Amino acid sequence: MPHSPDPPLMTVTGDTLVLAPRFDPGHTPGPRRTRTRTRTRTRTRTRTNPYARLFAIPGARAFTAGNLLARLPMGMFSVSAVIMIAGSRGSYALAGAVTATGLVVTALVAPWTARLIDRYGQARIAVPATALAALGSLVLLLCVRYGAPDWTLFAAYAATATTPNLGGMSRARWAHLHREAEAAPKAATPANAAALHTANSFEQAADELCFMLGPVIAAFLCTALFPEAGTLTGAILLLTGVLIFAAQRSTEPPASGRTEASRAPMRSPALTALLAVFLATGAVFGSTSVVTIAFADDRGHQAWSGLVLALQAAGSCGAGLLLGSLRPARRIVRRLVLCLAGMSALLTLPLLAAASGSSGSLPLLACGLLVAGAATAPTMVTGMTLVQRLTPESRLNEGMTLAVTALLAGIAAGSAAGGWTVERTDPAYGYAIPLCAAILALLTAVAASRLIRRAPGVG
Repeated sequence: MPHSPDPPLMTVTGDTLVLAPRFDPGHTPGPRRTRTRTRTRTRTRTRTNPYARLFAIPGARAFTAGNLLARLPMGMFSVSAVIMIAGSRGSYALAGAVTATGLVVTALVAPWTARLIDRYGQARIAVPATALAALGSLVLLLCVRYGAPDWTLFAAYAATATTPNLGGMSRARWAHLHREAEAAPKAATPANAAALHTANSFEQAADELCFMLGPVIAAFLCTALFPEAGTLTGAILLLTGVLIFAAQRSTEPPASGRTEASRAPMRSPALTALLAVFLATGAVFGSTSVVTIAFADDRGHQAWSGLVLALQAAGSCGAGLLLGSLRPARRIVRRLVLCLAGMSALLTLPLLAAASGSSGSLPLLACGLLVAGAATAPTMVTGMTLVQRLTPESRLNEGMTLAVTALLAGIAAGSAAGGWTVERTDPAYGYAIPLCAAILALLTAVAASRLIRRAPGVG
């Protein structure tokens, strides 16, 4: 039925003055009803979609965009450095040694940087620390470009270790925004607990996405433009993203000062045990990468190794987003054990696919890694949630950085073990290393489950 215009205030019929019904200010014409229905549908989607609710918080989209922009180069720097140094000096051994040195220095420096961030605030520390790291990348670029001595490459790359833990800072903001769920998980409202669970799931998916896209972008820039393009672009993105992130002061957690200096996270036996689980889990990731590259190279498909690893990250990214739409687990320690058990079981698929037949099957291996990757995000989300609960709120950046440091140490150890294995046996059997590391992580979690469960704030 067509919309009828609003009635006039009065009409004249012959000699009679007829008062029309008084104009109703609440009367809504057709177009306004449409806008109302649109707003209603938007509010309904916000209520039903956990990610829409998450980013409805003022300032959340802005700090997330800046953090993602800054986090993308984390997957670019090592690949860019290897291509740049190997192309200039003709030595992959030198390139690998330089990047390994940077990894070791990062493991030593990162917890101290995180402690300063907790004490003095994210914006006050992260910006100068990032500027120093970006300067180190530019110095490395110039040293390679103009043929400086080899020792200068190690020194320049070591300076990049001041890069703050960007994922940890973002998770700390989410925990601050939902601090009721973090400070007292048993008494927290279900909405807050679910929102923090969704945030952790999103951050893990973002990690996987950045480490999936970063190497691809770096390789393209270094080969299509010039060898230093990947490092230069990464430094610009890193500094720009951190500046955008730090500018969002409304969502920044308050600085703790020196009041909690004695409550170091490492003094918690439960957190120490959990870090051992992260160490073994990192060995899974490091050994899987090395063995996959070696297997593809041995079968004559080295160019496809990056795509195969990207499929593993894609499986984890998808699982992380799906996990964020589900309700958080009530027994979080039990979920960690189940996730590690699933990871151990699913890692048998790449091993069987690689060892099948006389020469193995790269497509089957890719499918196996895609499925196995689906266990990564649930494991990491659950582990990081436990880290948040075991760490005092005023030391949250430090606690999560310690977890990342344990992962990096495990990745380095797993890479070494995987490389040693594939050089001495068929690369197909190298997948036994990540499988053994996953079983070790599972056994460590089972042994520590009672200790972690009894810790305050876990339950």
